[in-house]
Amino acid sequence: MRITCPICGDRDLREFHYRGAAKLMHRPAPDAGDEAFYDYVHIRENPPGLNRELWFHELGCRAWLVAERDVTSHEFKSVELAAEAKRGAK
Repeated sequence: MRITCPICGDRDLREFHYRGAAKLMHRPAPDAGDEAFYDYVHIRENPPGLNRELWFHELGCRAWLVAERDVTSHEFKSVELAAEAKRGAK
């Protein structure tokens, strides 16, 4: 499989490290309560179809990326820098 890094271009999947769902970029506020933090740390959904995921370009530019990937076909639909994705989510 290949991932198109916004900085390095088309690269082999082995250069990257999967870090989980992109929801991890949205940490609960300090006063959100125990249940919110429990959900943030422990509850993971893995629905079929398109998912937003965090990837780290470990053996390349070391950038954090948000990828939209169809988990049933493993096809990457889009990849963007995590910093840009977070700015766009505000």
